[in-house]
Amino acid sequence: MDRMLFYAHSGLRYLVLLAGILALAYFAYGLATRKPFDKLGRILGSAYSGLLQLQVLLGVGVLVTRFYYPALIGHIVMMVLAAGVAQATLSINRRKPQPAFVLPLVGVVVSVVFIIGGIMAIGRGVFTTTAM
Repeated sequence: MDRMLFYAHSGLRYLVLLAGILALAYFAYGLATRKPFDKLGRILGSAYSGLLQLQVLLGVGVLVTRFYYPALIGHIVMMVLAAGVAQATLSINRRKPQPAFVLPLVGVVVSVVFIIGGIMAIGRGVFTTTAM
């Protein structure tokens, strides 16, 4: 059970990063072309945020089923911050009278930086499964 959760948690990272890159590219394109925030922007933002929250949930499962070591504190804090920033910026933007691309773009950039920092906090590379 613990290996299954670990590999699911490790593999989902690539989908989270892909969704982040897609959202980042679309939000930057929308900002550069000054087009209004649309349904595709909401879908990409929600997909990224949802995958990130699923990643946190799987991480809790890994934490419960595997051994604990001190480097996990930095990893956990960074990942929870990433999920919080992504969700908060997208929710705030959704509630604005005129949603725009700036806030979601900032949220995705900051959360991706937190994700990369969180992965590196446990001694792994962004695209590796084993310790560096």
